Amino acid sequence: MKRYIVLCLTMVVTAVAVVSCGQSDTSYAEQKKRESKAIDSFLKRDVALVHDGDTLLYIGKINPISEEEFVNQDSTTDLERNEYVRFDRTGVYMQIVRKGTGSYIGRNESRQVSARFWEYNILGDSLQLSNVNGVYIANPEVMNISNNYGTFSGSYDTSSSTGSLIYNTYGSSSVIAGWLAAMPYLRLGRQNSEEGVAKVRLIVPHSQGQIHATTNVYPCFYELVLTGVR
Repeated sequence: MKRYIVLCLTMVVTAVAVVSCGQSDTSYAEQKKRESKAIDSFLKRDVALVHDGDTLLYIGKINPISEEEFVNQDSTTDLERNEYVRFDRTGVYMQIVRKGTGSYIGRNESRQVSARFWEYNILGDSLQLSNVNGVYIANPEVMNISNNYGTFSGSYDTSSSTGSLIYNTYGSSSVIAGWLAAMPYLRLGRQNSEEGVAKVRLIVPHSQGQIHATTNVYPCFYELVLTGVR
């Protein structure tokens, strides 16, 4: 049976407080074990995220595949089977909804990329942050992404009048490592239609997450819609 999670757009401080409550007496090994169980449960749950009666995002039961299977499928994930590839080194899961119709970020190339996103706290069953709609609506996140011989890095652009929502919330200008995992597989460029815009879904463990997730040891689910700016 499909499980609907009714969400309210809570302040991040509140959501983190719920996750971290009672963790002072919990060892890091126990916190990681709890995180692993939360991710395993999330993969198996038929989940739809609902707010004010509207379905924000249908996730469904997830079918994990190996990196070898992913490569053999020309670095794609089967949407009909709701496949997510798991990267062994980082523990990040990724589903490519659309690769986009721009160009890949080449070696030794830097590019400015914009993103609309949902951030969902898997352990706390709460939508923490979004610049798509609701009380957190803002300008798209603008990121400066570099590909240094196949190693991706990036920073959020904090120079605009509104600044970066991620930076203003978490205090770090470094692009979330789990987001960077998707960059080698997406074609990014200015688009005139939604069909040409890259879209990816990620399950990001705390070790690859934003600073609050890293500190409090919880995983997040993200949906990102990404376009090239220049």
